[in-house]
Amino acid sequence: MSATSIQRVLGRRVWDSRGRPTVEAEVQLAGGARGRAIAPAGASRGRFEAVDLRDGGPRFGGLGVSHAVANVNGPIAERLRGMDGADQAALDAALIALDGTRDKSKLGANATIAVSLAALQAAASAAGEALWRHLAQGARARLPMPMVQIFGGGAHAGHRLDLQDFLVVPVGADSFDRALEMAADVYHAAGRLLHEAGHLSGVADEGGWWPDFPANAAALDWMLRAISAAGYRPGEEVGIALDLAASQFYRGDAYHLAREGKKLGSAELGEMLTEWAARYPILSFEDPFAEEDWAGMAEFTKRLGGRVQIVGDDLLVTNIERIAKAASARACNAALIKPNQAGTVSETRAAFDAARAAGFATIVSGRSGETEDASIVHLACGWDAGQLKVGAFARSERVAKWNEGLRIAEALGQAEFAGRAALAPLRASAP
Repeated sequence: MSATSIQRVLGRRVWDSRGRPTVEAEVQLAGGARGRAIAPAGASRGRFEAVDLRDGGPRFGGLGVSHAVANVNGPIAERLRGMDGADQAALDAALIALDGTRDKSKLGANATIAVSLAALQAAASAAGEALWRHLAQGARARLPMPMVQIFGGGAHAGHRLDLQDFLVVPVGADSFDRALEMAADVYHAAGRLLHEAGHLSGVADEGGWWPDFPANAAALDWMLRAISAAGYRPGEEVGIALDLAASQFYRGDAYHLAREGKKLGSAELGEMLTEWAARYPILSFEDPFAEEDWAGMAEFTKRLGGRVQIVGDDLLVTNIERIAKAASARACNAALIKPNQAGTVSETRAAFDAARAAGFATIVSGRSGETEDASIVHLACGWDAGQLKVGAFARSERVAKWNEGLRIAEALGQAEFAGRAALAPLRASAP
């Protein structure tokens, strides 16, 4: 038995940032190396992403994970025991075959991604390498441009706003550390301004402020105020990114903006967003149309994709087939990459590579239900993804990721920073 043979696989129930159960897995190799990882969970989930296995019933509101944990300790542990923990492709293939479904509904993506990431961590430990370096395999690794939530809405904030995330992108920063400092300045300025104006209702799921605004566009006006109050030039030093999560307010072939009492068709929504892009320094639109509104996404990308980043999340769900379809339809120019949407590290990497081959910018992203696990920061750095989105500059499960990036920056050097050019369409002209 080699030192990297899998000796033990252990699953347990732990808790995420919303106080809901989730799955933690540990993988121990024969040589003593160990890896540990925790599955996150999304509130706004794409219909086509790999699914969490939940228990149902009255306990934990149906969100228990005892079946998923039992799958880790039972069939998964039995199948992986004795396999080479350093052969990520083989062990992920074994997980996929053992599950046997397209959406991981038998074992649960919360079980498979926790085990897959734990095995990756164990392999890096056995090699005596930091995870980001193990992932890079000698290729260039860089710190990503942070995308940081300032205001939360949609499913993350009781639908107080229809749009899900209002974020800043500190494009004027010349290092990861400076980017975080700028984002922190804007975050705190926004909180202070909202408090003074009586518009502050609390903190949303991902740590952004939970505002009380009369309309969605009002959030953009307050974003501009916060950026300026923090001492930065909107657009030049700090830009705006929006995650509409439009599938959440798409019903009956129309987009329902409840906050404003509007019912818009695809073309009307496109016109509204185009007008916003002209008025505000918006650098990125994520999921501006519903997950099956391919025509709306393609038309919007045709209209604005030459100067603004158009991101597919629910549209793509870290799925290689949907990425191929989006590339063919020219439905976006950037892909959000979420490991738990795919269910294994290998499938996540395949989707990442497909997105890059299509010329898309890539953004590694966390979920609204997060934990202290910082694996995605290593994925973003080791794969040189270019951008990282994990929520706000508050709440420990978010700050754990930003702080891990700072530790990696010490090893890499702050000069190794993807910067503004990581965003589409700027990436296409970057050296």
